[in-house]
Amino acid sequence: MSILYLFLGFLFLVVGGEFLVRSSVGLSYKLKLSKMVIGLTVVSFATSAPELIVSLKAALDGFSDISLGNVIGSNIANIGLVLGITAIISPLALDKDFYKFNWPVMMVMSILLYCFLLTNDSISRLEGITFIVALVLYIIVLITRAKKKASPLTDDGLDDGLAKTSNFKIAIWLILGGAALWGGSELLVTGAVDLASMLGISERVIAVTMIAVGTSVPELAASVIAALKKEKAISLGNLIGSNIFNIASVLGITSVIQPIAMKSQEVLTNDMMWLLGFAFILIPLAFIPKTFILGRYKGLILFVGYCIFISLAFID
Repeated sequence: MSILYLFLGFLFLVVGGEFLVRSSVGLSYKLKLSKMVIGLTVVSFATSAPELIVSLKAALDGFSDISLGNVIGSNIANIGLVLGITAIISPLALDKDFYKFNWPVMMVMSILLYCFLLTNDSISRLEGITFIVALVLYIIVLITRAKKKASPLTDDGLDDGLAKTSNFKIAIWLILGGAALWGGSELLVTGAVDLASMLGISERVIAVTMIAVGTSVPELAASVIAALKKEKAISLGNLIGSNIFNIASVLGITSVIQPIAMKSQEVLTNDMMWLLGFAFILIPLAFIPKTFILGRYKGLILFVGYCIFISLAFID
């Protein structure tokens, strides 16, 4: 039954996430927000909803290692799995915002998370508020920088048809999305705890591997489809932005509602080391040997690294 719960949980999260994105974008159009603001804020937050609901549900139920493992594992998956596979399919060009803004912010957020866990083995409400304040500042700077560009978000991937969506349909999508996300989180957490107990492995391992991949499925699917179509809808900046949102919004909001205790030291000594390692390696990959091109060989390095991470997680 635990496998069925996991499968249904993943399915509901994907469906719920899609409904939530559609309703959020439709509502944003109704509120007369610009496509730039919608793309940089509303969509980014909506796509982090599966991680947020799963982490919040796990924290409230006392499974804090699932809360942490979900976010840490998702961030590792975004770089190693999603970015790796995408680059293997179609090489990606990197813009200067990568090393001037997005990458430094992601590293600061990741190091801040490490310091919080190192200091008191938890993320307190005050630390959660710190994440949220940092996220607000990040969004303000993000929008300000985008406004200065000549043609911001020319390839934003937003569906203009959603601007004409009726209020009734938006409400239905919002209700269905919220219900699917919460139902999916219930099934996913239950299935993960049962599977960990059945296999004799920790909830942390299940969270940092299976659950993390499950909540990253929307990003993976969108990235692979975009790469196959030779579109530029996916970029390193988008994935790094997702990692920033995962740490700042998911762990920030969750810890404000329910402080997150770190139950397994492996989160700090193993998982966080992998997260920091995957984040850091992007800089040498961006400049060596071909500057600002993430080609197939570099994508293969990331993907192989992710496979090693998954293998070692289950071996340990």
